[in-house]
Amino acid sequence: MSMSRMKAMLIVFDMNGVVHSELMPEGHTFNGAFYVEVLKRLKRRVSRVRPKISNNWKLHYDYVPSHTCFVFTEHLTKNSIVTIPQPPYSPDLATADFLLFPKVKIALKERLHGTLDDVKKACTHGLKDVSVGYFQGAYEARKLLLQKCVHAQEAYFEDYLSFVAISLVSYFCGLILIA
Repeated sequence: MSMSRMKAMLIVFDMNGVVHSELMPEGHTFNGAFYVEVLKRLKRRVSRVRPKISNNWKLHYDYVPSHTCFVFTEHLTKNSIVTIPQPPYSPDLATADFLLFPKVKIALKERLHGTLDDVKKACTHGLKDVSVGYFQGAYEARKLLLQKCVHAQEAYFEDYLSFVAISLVSYFCGLILIA
C-alpha cells in the first residue's frame, strides 16, 4: 500500500480506448477496499460506454498485494468478474505499463501542475490524444508477448524487452478490459 499525493492514476482500457480513468484521491491508499469501489464504478461505466460487452468482459491486472487480497478477490467472485491470470515468473503483461502510461507521462512531463484539477486536465488531454489504432497496436504487441510466455511454458525469461519498449511507470496503475 502506498499513500498518494496527487501522483497515482488508475486507467482501465480495451482495444478501442479508455473505458475508465480516475486519479487516486490525496491521502488514499491502493488497497483491496479501494479497488472494490473502483470495480463497482467500472461495472457501471462499462455498461454505459461499452454496452455490447457489458455482460461479457474479462479483467487483466498485475499481481500486486491489493489485487490479491481477500476483499478484492471475494468481490470478483461474488460479482462473477472473470479475470485473466498473470503467469508466474513472466514479464509484466499489463499493456498499460509499457504502452499507455508513457503516453500519459509525456502529457505530464516538464510541466508544473499546481492543483489536482491541473493534473486531471493534463491526464485527460493525454489520454484523448491516444488513437484507437494505438490501442489496437498495444493489443497486438501484448499478443506477441503472451505467445512468448506460452512458448516459454511460463518460465522466466529476460529477453522480452524487445517487446516491452518502456519499463513500468511506478506511479500509475492499469487494468485491462478484454471483451
